[in-house]
Amino acid sequence: MNDRPANGSGAIETSSVDLEIATRRLMAALESLESAVERRRDADRDENELASRIQALGADRSRLADELDGSLVKTRKLERTNREIAERLDAAIGTIRSVLEAGEGT
Repeated sequence: MNDRPANGSGAIETSSVDLEIATRRLMAALESLESAVERRRDADRDENELASRIQALGADRSRLADELDGSLVKTRKLERTNREIAERLDAAIGTIRSVLEAGEGT
């Protein structure tokens, strides 16, 4: 007892329907794959942009560290010079006071 007609045309129709279903599933799978590839491409592009930004930040950090080191050297030099000038001014003030006191005593 077979539900198919004796001439076999039902088997062809069933195969055609199965083929159409399989084709639709294949097309859906291909679309899904294309979407996944596009998402991956976007993710890779974002990752490359992030890597470039990180590299730029690293370069900026190095440059700023060098500038800071240079500024610290200049600051220390200015502090040292400032102390020397203050000592000289104190000595000059002391000398002027001595001269003025000696002049008042005469």
